[in-house]
Amino acid sequence: MSIDSTDFAPSGDQQPSDDAGPRTAVVIPAAGKGVRLGPGTPKALRELGGTPMLVHAVRATARARAVDLVVVVAPPDGAPAVRTLLGEHGLPGVVVVPGGGTRQDSVRLGLAALPDTVETVLVHDAARPLVPDETVDAVARAVRAGAPAVVPALPVTDTIKQVEPHPGAEPEPVTGTVDRSLLRAVQTPQGFARTVLAEAHTRLTAEGDGATDDAGMVERLGVDVVVVPGHEEAFKVTRPLDLVLAEAVLARRRAHDAF
Repeated sequence: MSIDSTDFAPSGDQQPSDDAGPRTAVVIPAAGKGVRLGPGTPKALRELGGTPMLVHAVRATARARAVDLVVVVAPPDGAPAVRTLLGEHGLPGVVVVPGGGTRQDSVRLGLAALPDTVETVLVHDAARPLVPDETVDAVARAVRAGAPAVVPALPVTDTIKQVEPHPGAEPEPVTGTVDRSLLRAVQTPQGFARTVLAEAHTRLTAEGDGATDDAGMVERLGVDVVVVPGHEEAFKVTRPLDLVLAEAVLARRRAHDAF
């Protein structure tokens, strides 16, 4: 799917890929403040290479061939500003809705904004602005092939120690070493059959059980989650050093790939 602004309907709803309407949608929760990145602008609006990370994330997912629709969940009082921002960057047709007080609330509100024709939903972190479109497509393909829930992930390369947690900077006793061959570091977008994700948000919200990971919510329903290969450039920009790395990756792309 091209990300040229002509591919978006001026009314605010993206043009469907066929007469039946969009089948695959991406929901990007972008209502968080991102305090670990430091004070100032909300994390999703921090600039990367002179462009807000949210814009990079929208372009990265919209570029994927499998994606028909992108929904951004903005801060509760920031939807008009986010809609204007995306329009200024050539993305006027992305659907923007106000978010909630938690990530779970925001994803649920994003789901509620999807047209009935959407069958596959990808949930992507705005703070992963450099995810390659082939990773997005791989997740969508796996869901369309029948997997109810899919996450992209990378093997863990560090040795992982289990400890007895102690407060502050007090030394913590090691209680075991985890077999890292069994571990994967999960990224986004995470993909789901819409019915499965909707059920998870309905049931766990009713139970008052908050979550930061949509695949984790689905696991609690007893639904199988499968892993597809992630990508090293789909890392999450959480701390200032991550932003430095993201700037370097973006500079390399622009120098070598005409990004």
